[in-house]
Amino acid sequence: MTTAPPIPAKSNSPLRAALFTQLAGLFAAAVLVAAKPALMNQLLVLAGFQGFFAAWLARLQKAPIWWQAIHLLFFPLMLVLNELHLPPLLWLGSFVLLFLVYWRTDTSQVPLYLSNSATGTALAQLIPAEPCFVIDLGCGTGGLLCLMARLRPDCHFTGIEHAPIPYLIARWRSRKQDNIHIRHGDLWTVGLGACQLVYAFLSPVPMPRLWQKAQEEMVPGALLVSNSFEVPDVEPEQIIAVDDSRQTQLYCYRPGQTVTPLAE
Repeated sequence: MTTAPPIPAKSNSPLRAALFTQLAGLFAAAVLVAAKPALMNQLLVLAGFQGFFAAWLARLQKAPIWWQAIHLLFFPLMLVLNELHLPPLLWLGSFVLLFLVYWRTDTSQVPLYLSNSATGTALAQLIPAEPCFVIDLGCGTGGLLCLMARLRPDCHFTGIEHAPIPYLIARWRSRKQDNIHIRHGDLWTVGLGACQLVYAFLSPVPMPRLWQKAQEEMVPGALLVSNSFEVPDVEPEQIIAVDDSRQTQLYCYRPGQTVTPLAE
């Protein structure tokens, strides 16, 4: 078995990076106002410029596309919504709702990604022919597990989710399927030794740590499948191209067996 790639030191919080990017956008807007003071009377134009500049910086930082969209639209939407004179409780309620949906994305660095039905169908074909255990690390709202559980009623499926609202939705969606168990908690505390197939749709940041965990816990022959994100410096056993609109790729690994490092 090859040695797991070193786990990098924890990177800066995405929220701190986002704050810096927004402040840089505000500074650029201030420079523009200094050059053309008349723009102070066109706040929406200024907000659009600030958002464009912040989104451009986020792109240079290789931030996820959803972060770039947030940077682009944050201040323009704030101005538009402010003109609607919405009650303060609506703002508070919106914040609480978003927090319960995305939870601590700033610390986990794993956004809420939802797997589509085409991915679920492709993944079900990778389950061994005999009854077995399958786990989804970060199951979101449980749609993938519900689909696979219907396709393979002989297997047992476990989903782990830390965000409260997606967890509750997954529990409700799977309430009539006896071969699904949804757990609330941290994926890093879940043992993988009994699982013949482990599925993850995380982000590039935790992949080295996931690989080390898989190597330490998964049995020989068990399959680790990562949606869209590769394990750094490890050659996958195969890459499955899913026939869907986002051109999903599933990277398949056998952590319990000797693997071939990527060539330099």
